[in-house]
Amino acid sequence: MTKLRFPAYAPADAEGSLESLLGDCARMAPHWAAPDRVAPVPVPPSLIHGVSVPPASARLLDSMVEYGG
Repeated sequence: MTKLRFPAYAPADAEGSLESLLGDCARMAPHWAAPDRVAPVPVPPSLIHGVSVPPASARLLDSMVEYGG
């Protein structure tokens, strides 16, 4: 894999070339830290209420193999 090299500063490009975008991203990356992954807390079904699904949406999901069959 070829390592890309970017200038310390790239002038704003009105057209937004891929090269200038990659340079902007490379300069910004050190400023953004990913947060620690937080595991979601399960909610008991008894606390889930007031959810309504339109019949057309329910039929659509029911016909999808991933959701219903």
